[in-house]
Amino acid sequence: MIKRRVAIWLCGALSLFGGTGGAFASPEDIAARQTQAQRQREDLRGRIQTVQKELDTREADRKEAADALKVSETAISQTSRRIVELAADLKKAQTELEGLQRQITRQQQTLSVRRDELSDQLRRQYSSGLSPWSALLSGDDPQELGRNLAYLDYVSKARADTVAALKKDIDRLAQLEAQADVRQKDVARLVSETTQQKEALEAQKKERATVLARIEGQMQAQRAEATRLGEDEKRLAGLISDLDGQLKAAQQAAAEAERRAQEARKLELARKEQAQRAAEADKRRQAAEQAAEQAAQTGRTTQADSDTTSLAAGKGLPKSVRWPIRGTVMARFGTDRPEGGIWRGILVRADAGAAVQVVGAGTVVYSNWLRGFGNLLIVDHGQEYLSVYAYNQSLLKQVGDTVRVGETVALAGSTGGQVDSALYFEIRHRGVAVDPIAYLAR
Repeated sequence: MIKRRVAIWLCGALSLFGGTGGAFASPEDIAARQTQAQRQREDLRGRIQTVQKELDTREADRKEAADALKVSETAISQTSRRIVELAADLKKAQTELEGLQRQITRQQQTLSVRRDELSDQLRRQYSSGLSPWSALLSGDDPQELGRNLAYLDYVSKARADTVAALKKDIDRLAQLEAQADVRQKDVARLVSETTQQKEALEAQKKERATVLARIEGQMQAQRAEATRLGEDEKRLAGLISDLDGQLKAAQQAAAEAERRAQEARKLELARKEQAQRAAEADKRRQAAEQAAEQAAQTGRTTQADSDTTSLAAGKGLPKSVRWPIRGTVMARFGTDRPEGGIWRGILVRADAGAAVQVVGAGTVVYSNWLRGFGNLLIVDHGQEYLSVYAYNQSLLKQVGDTVRVGETVALAGSTGGQVDSALYFEIRHRGVAVDPIAYLAR
């Protein structure tokens, strides 16, 4: 309703003043109309403030939705990182389980060899028919008896050693089987937890889509309303400026007429002083030319200094660094953004969950969710060079982490209020955004 009243009033104001022509209007009439337009402008500004208050009232709801988006997208990032960690743990557990199973197989083979050795010893002793009692009761030669008893002692010790080794192998096998059972349970637990985390991730993505749709609807309505009010303000400001120009023109015309009248009355006196005025005018002209020349010289010196300064360039990230992700460039540095302003980096289309790789070695100085950028990661490369990675689905590095060239630091996504999955990438030098294309490999 307020917007409709503002539009109706503005149309009336433009129809009232749009046909004003300075040729037939007196300065008093123009001044009166200008005063009236100023009052109308103040009234419009009051109406705009009223609308702005209504927008501010809705801002609390929008902020609450944005905060909900932050919670959802942060949870998605953490869940994605947990899935990556679980995958690594699962792979490690499976590798250890395979190693334990190979050890169990080797231990079973060793145990079989030990059993065969014991069976062979018992079989040979039985085949020989020799035992301690039979050796004592045989009545043979004492020397032969001594040799038989010594042989039986050797056989007994060998059998005892074989039995002890067999027992040790059996214990080792039982230990390996127990460890394998634990790792199998770990694998089952990791598989179950990974499944639960994936289900939670899908639920969080659905929640984020709902919040994003609500925020986008609010933002579109507010942008449209602010744009319309701004255009109304601009048209009225133009009308007031036009009236001001007409008033000044009328005042100048009146002043010119008065000046000419005075010149006519002082014509005789002007003729007598003509020579003196001509000399003074010549001096003033020379002084003006000298001043203009000095100003031109100063301007050339300033321009030369500026050109020298502009040639100075710092060092930082080398040229032809690797791309953080491969994809179609959707928006380039310096072009207009749909919501207003210009792009200070590039926007690269990327599949959700695609690996985002750092363009140079450095240290992570920011890793968190930021309104308008979603899950944001910033890397300091030294010598006042920073690289910025935004709209990520998940951040895999934390503040203080040291990263190598090409290391995966995030997973691409569409956080921060974006609709399509993409990576927003910036390079900044001394706090100023520069064109990333100039640094990326062709």
